[in-house]
Amino acid sequence: MRLSTLLLAGLSLGTLPTWAGSVGSRPGTPPAKAPGTVRKHLIYFRDKANTPFSPSQPQAFLSARALERRTRQNISVQARDLPVSPTYVSQVKAVPGAQLWYTSRWFNAAVVACDSTTLATLQALPFVRSVVTLNRSQSGARPASKLRTPVPAEPAQRATASPADYGPAYSQAEMIGAVAMHNANFRGEGIQIAVFDAGFPGVDKIPAFAPLFQEGRLASTFNFVDKTGSVFERNDHGTNCLSTIAGNQTGFFIGTAPKATFHLYLTEDIYSEHPVEEMNWLIAAEYADSVGVDVISSSLGYNTFDYPSKDYTYADLNGRTAISTRAAAAAARVGMLVVNSAGNEGANGWHYLTAPADADSILTVGAVDVARQPAGFSSFGPTADGRVKPNVAALGVQAAILTPSGAATRGNGTSFACPITAGMVAGFWQANRNLTAQQVISFLQRSGSRATTPDAQLGYGVPNFVLAYNLAHPNDPLATAEAASEQDKLLVYPNPAHSDELYLQLSPTFQNRPLTVRITDARGALVAEQKLPATAATQVALKPGPLRKGIYQCTLIGSNGQRTVRFVQL
Repeated sequence: MRLSTLLLAGLSLGTLPTWAGSVGSRPGTPPAKAPGTVRKHLIYFRDKANTPFSPSQPQAFLSARALERRTRQNISVQARDLPVSPTYVSQVKAVPGAQLWYTSRWFNAAVVACDSTTLATLQALPFVRSVVTLNRSQSGARPASKLRTPVPAEPAQRATASPADYGPAYSQAEMIGAVAMHNANFRGEGIQIAVFDAGFPGVDKIPAFAPLFQEGRLASTFNFVDKTGSVFERNDHGTNCLSTIAGNQTGFFIGTAPKATFHLYLTEDIYSEHPVEEMNWLIAAEYADSVGVDVISSSLGYNTFDYPSKDYTYADLNGRTAISTRAAAAAARVGMLVVNSAGNEGANGWHYLTAPADADSILTVGAVDVARQPAGFSSFGPTADGRVKPNVAALGVQAAILTPSGAATRGNGTSFACPITAGMVAGFWQANRNLTAQQVISFLQRSGSRATTPDAQLGYGVPNFVLAYNLAHPNDPLATAEAASEQDKLLVYPNPAHSDELYLQLSPTFQNRPLTVRITDARGALVAEQKLPATAATQVALKPGPLRKGIYQCTLIGSNGQRTVRFVQL
């Protein structure tokens, strides 16, 4: 049986494991269409009453690997993780004309396709709280592709300075320290990555992806748009993105996590743009959770929709409004590390991020060129509620990618900066398996080229594996000249700060000697002063007391000189 016909490695579509509670009915066969104007709707339930599931027996709906991921990060199973009530599902399916597509544990809801008459019947059910229409048509003429990522391609030119093993992919890997990561024997082994996209044509035929099949590292595939197992079709955007992580053909093309295990999920329908695609994102994330995925790489974004679906506004980018944003935040809560592209709206009237890039606790990635300058198209933050976004940035201008034919080309977009970064995230987490997802994000931000002065276009800047590794292992660092110079920087974090919890990163220059810390406001007035005893620690807690919103200077004074760094209090 071809892998494209499997939902989970080793299991046929008709043999869904009991812990895959996020998929509502037999995945291999879409429900038959009902007569009339059929639309998809998100049916929210009032509660999870009379459920046979319990947080104390999570193995009934979560795999052993999913539970291990939570245990490692001290994340308990909550009521929100329970599957929806089977009684409610049965009653929904019993309504004539109601076609159940999926159920959502996190939203306590179901995706149902039906006409308006059937919808009225569903709304009248006592356990239904509310309804949101997700699309306006299931069929009809398909317009030209609406995938908004600019991907102008040209023949790849191999720079003479690039090591032959990587081919044209060397620069993007080297920029974020992934080459050094590979040399330290971290290539993503044991880390599972789910890629959400619009299709993966050619992946089952391209030589650079052959190791995925030969080594059994393609763990699952599913097409959430058509409700089938077939993903090696449709748009090549997913193939392009996957290549930057998983490509593994020595002397031709090597991605940033060439030894990771992958799950390929088709969630994006390029022929229309409606919130139903965000719902596909949610269901895919829930399934990724259930099978034990570590990292989600999503080069997708939503802000405008086909009429009459309502567009998002900038005010909606507050981390709690868009369906996909809420889904990404929920994925982060269960210990997955979500890496999402910032968007390519920087030169457009919209200018800002696209959902779910505004989600809290995820790693949003902007784009730079080879000189590490911001790409003109890279979307700007901050979020509507003032959080720094994007978090980091990577190469997105003339990034090396593979096409469905297996040819190497170059393309532009935060779509490529995202998976390039996701591969490095996988290697860093492999090297630091004891860290939580949020700690991984923190170390990567602190390693960024703009860590001390994050901004609205590149966030904390271009991260670096070696610098992040050395921050996590101050007593056993990886030695490089770049790391030595970067480690001597002064850093206050989190920056911007949202509370009075503030830390100072001590470089070797200021360790093991008494220090004075002075914090001044934008006018130069002294706000707080703190004496620090000599310590070999790499970080110390600052106690400035409550700070008003504004820009502050933190000055560190020691017997060997002083350093000053700026931070923002929100």
